[in-house]
Amino acid sequence: MTQKIQHLEKVSHDYIRYANVWEDADLLVEKLGIREDDKVLSIASAGDNALACLVKNPSIVVAVDLNKPQLYLTELRREAIRHLTREECLVFLGFEASESRQEMYDRVSRTLTPDCKAYWDANIEVILVGLIHQGKFEKYLSLFAKKLLPWIHKKETILALFAEKSQAEQQEFYEQKWNTWKWRALFKIFFSKTVMGRLGRDPAFLKQVEGSVGTLIYQKAGRHLSSTGAQRNQILRYCLTGSFGGILPLYLRRENYQIIKDNIDNLHLVEGYVQDVEAKYGKFDRFNLSNIFEYMCDDVFASTTRSLVDMGNSGATYGYWNLLVPRVMSDRSKNLDSKFRNGEREEYDAGFFYKEFILDQKR
Repeated sequence: MTQKIQHLEKVSHDYIRYANVWEDADLLVEKLGIREDDKVLSIASAGDNALACLVKNPSIVVAVDLNKPQLYLTELRREAIRHLTREECLVFLGFEASESRQEMYDRVSRTLTPDCKAYWDANIEVILVGLIHQGKFEKYLSLFAKKLLPWIHKKETILALFAEKSQAEQQEFYEQKWNTWKWRALFKIFFSKTVMGRLGRDPAFLKQVEGSVGTLIYQKAGRHLSSTGAQRNQILRYCLTGSFGGILPLYLRRENYQIIKDNIDNLHLVEGYVQDVEAKYGKFDRFNLSNIFEYMCDDVFASTTRSLVDMGNSGATYGYWNLLVPRVMSDRSKNLDSKFRNGEREEYDAGFFYKEFILDQKR
């Protein structure tokens, strides 16, 4: 039986929290080791990483979420890929400017489920103005990029951060030009537990966090901004400019789009907890668990780990992120081996604010 996360039962699930997935799909897909005909269980969120898993030709990807609008968003992305060319999809989702999204929606909506179609019919303006910018978290990041950051740095300085340069030059730029007292002070305030909980996420999602959130994220950001990885990071670009700057997520890249389109029927959607999925779909080979353990008390984390281990076939891999709360499945189960932790290695992760990406494997 699913052990509920009590404080999340009271959280509103009637709006889009995330219009994009803020986790590195390239790292996820590489480390999960998805093989042709594998069964994949994924947190839905905005759908980006569940779709990205299709590039490896699994037999099925089951995307699960507690939040209905997040599932409606994932379904909309799925049907957009089904009906639109890649160029049209970029326009429809908001990566490129357009005034023709209504006509595209009319085509996409033909195969939406009734509840999903009713939701988007009632919220069509979200699509028309550019879907990828309309989640609560995206509006929070946009507020930082467009209202606060201009008080810290000039536009020329922001663009210079992304300019191609050597590691030594990037480090010097960060220390001499970027890491000013204004940056340190305002960054820590804006990304504090109080402000992030109110404007970006929800206080309930930070219930398990101890210590200064702003300081922890500032330290992670500093390490990334002073590295050459910052120059090509679409997530960082959005945080600082309100735009991805033409750097596309894995599922929309030219080399991947047709593969994902060909596999689009293999993406299934489920409302509920990850543990609820086994009754219908059986056991799985690969798990994309996002950062769900951040929201759990220690007892619920332990019971969820046991359930997920039981749901895995022999050799199953479990990929997930820790942001502010340390949770490691292989520390809790003798049936799991730790295979990778990028917190212990200097390996690129576009989700620079996460403490680490962890991969565990079932024996």
